[in-house]
Amino acid sequence: MCNACMPMLNDEKPVDAFANQLMDMLNQGALSLMVSIGHRTGLFDCMSELPSATAEQIASHAGLAKRYVKEWLATMVAGGILRYEPASRHFELPENHAALLCRKSEPDNIAVFAQYIGILGQVEDRIVDCFRNGGGVAYEHYPRFHEVMAEDSGQTVLAALDEHILPLVARLEERLESGIRVLDVGCGKGRALIHMAARFPKSVFVGYDLSENALAQARQDARARGLPNVRFEVRDLTHFNSEAEAEAFDLVTAFDAIHDQAAPQNVLDGIYTTLKSGGNFLMQDIRASSELAKNLEHPVAPLLYTLSTMHCMTVSLAQGGAGLGTMWGEELAVEMLGRAGFDHVEVRQLDHDFQNNFYVMQKTRAAAA
Repeated sequence: MCNACMPMLNDEKPVDAFANQLMDMLNQGALSLMVSIGHRTGLFDCMSELPSATAEQIASHAGLAKRYVKEWLATMVAGGILRYEPASRHFELPENHAALLCRKSEPDNIAVFAQYIGILGQVEDRIVDCFRNGGGVAYEHYPRFHEVMAEDSGQTVLAALDEHILPLVARLEERLESGIRVLDVGCGKGRALIHMAARFPKSVFVGYDLSENALAQARQDARARGLPNVRFEVRDLTHFNSEAEAEAFDLVTAFDAIHDQAAPQNVLDGIYTTLKSGGNFLMQDIRASSELAKNLEHPVAPLLYTLSTMHCMTVSLAQGGAGLGTMWGEELAVEMLGRAGFDHVEVRQLDHDFQNNFYVMQKTRAAAA
């Protein structure tokens, strides 16, 4: 053992502090699972509608099994999320907590993100196997990931699309109103495309994604809203850089999708190729640096690196891909966009959104033959 390590190990205070940190980690991890359950079962929404109430009243109002609700309530009280009055055995969700835990609180509902913990836990055995043998975990092993991503993007993208995101591209809304062709790469359940298709009926919208299940839901939602100007295609974008699709679209968007791709540079090259001259590419991705040392003060860095290890990186590796990972970072993103042909990349940030960068580009020259 190196001498430099000895003082730390022999000093009880740092060891005690680290033990407390680990105990807090275990408690917070357990609470994350229970917050996810509170969101999925509607318990937070239910409690926000009630004054202080007993476990029986809360379970009845939520239409849930009393014994499970009682144990969940105990967890929430022990975790400091609910108030409890022992004399009356009443539970209460404080208003300032409800503001961050209920569906009516979107886009500030942090309970949505707690769902990732349970989803990632489902593939832990497969990830451990990848540590030992290499390879990756394929998309089909994440049955709820697209569902949660749709909720996530509903808060981070959809809620900000009209007021904040589309105005990042000069005159874009005016062009959409007149009628242009739009492609969304990695569209998932297509919520952003469906929203734009309804708002801009003269434009044509196309969504590509690898997940047939996600696109089936997207098609169903588009039909339900009577939108003939939007369609969805199952596409593996690994070989997207095709001359057959050259100059096909006026606008391409990619919302939190590029770093998952097996061949992200090919996808970016293909986006450049498929854009018409003067067309725009609008890309949203995680706000982070490509350098670990610059991410140490990031408020959710441990969560994002975990998401990378247990989803974003591994699904790319499962396809024999690059495995960029969630935290590929702004520096590498700008470099790869430049390689694709974008001469000028404008990196924008929104005041209310600490977790995303928005990359705004225009195709100013023809794609290389």
